Amino acid sequence: MDALANVLKAARLSGGVFFRAEFSAPWCLGGCLTPEMCAPFVGAAQHLVPYHYLVDGEILVSVNGQPAQPLRGGDIVLFPRNDFHVMGSELGLPPINPADVVLAEGRDKIGTIRHGGGGAPATFVCGYLGCNHLLANPIMSALPPMMRLRVEDSPAADWMRSTFEYAAHEATAGRQGSAAVLAKLSELLFVEAVGEHVRNMPEEGTGWLAGLRDPGVGRALALMHGDVSHTWSVEELGRRAGMSRSGLAERFTRLIGVSPMHYLADWRLQMAGQMLRESPDPLVRIAERIGYESEAAFSRAFKKKFGQAPATWRRAGTDS
Repeated sequence: MDALANVLKAARLSGGVFFRAEFSAPWCLGGCLTPEMCAPFVGAAQHLVPYHYLVDGEILVSVNGQPAQPLRGGDIVLFPRNDFHVMGSELGLPPINPADVVLAEGRDKIGTIRHGGGGAPATFVCGYLGCNHLLANPIMSALPPMMRLRVEDSPAADWMRSTFEYAAHEATAGRQGSAAVLAKLSELLFVEAVGEHVRNMPEEGTGWLAGLRDPGVGRALALMHGDVSHTWSVEELGRRAGMSRSGLAERFTRLIGVSPMHYLADWRLQMAGQMLRESPDPLVRIAERIGYESEAAFSRAFKKKFGQAPATWRRAGTDS
């Protein structure tokens, strides 16, 4: 999971929001929370990943109009791309915007949320992870729009269950200094959930996560993400991953969809795009940090990928 951890680190996880939700039938929520809505809690995140741990009860959930799936106590559901989703005791009810419920008491505090008609109860611990969309893309684009995980089936079941409960308690109590703890817990829970998803993927699967699971390709991904400025070659990656040059090239391309060097070049430029928005460093320094030997070569590659010169991209970020 080294490559996964490195991508998440680069994506600048901005913190987690945890709260306890006690709903009772009939109820139905539909929509998604935008980064603007959650800015007081997770900062200026470009992308949100909502996830919910159903402590007890039974509900239905659907994403993007797909058939409803049942959830029961002990399930975790994640929406990696924050797609439109509906959750409720009955999905035929007119859905209420989640923001109207979650932010009912204002934008500066989220405590325990209670909602519904007084019938059959369902209790959640809810979390929202903020991150940089550009740099989180390898993960988010590889995940399905909705992930349903059974906590009891995970080797880390006790840890995940107690951590969700602890996070919700800390957030509700509003203890000073808990924000940093909750941010780290958000990351750890998300990594564990994605790791469980990877472990349960079919053997014949392809894509970034399938490459992550493959010993040789996963090692090559970890090496590239671990030292992006290094002058990597397929030969060196193969040697350090315990594979031949041709063997790594073939397997990497089959699983990931592009060659190792194409993947590395694309990741470097995505990192540069974020550096240009966040760092005052001159272009030549940013070029060096992502492995380019000259500013001119970096500028040509950047404009080819993003359609803008690096300086133009930087100004656009400053003005937005």
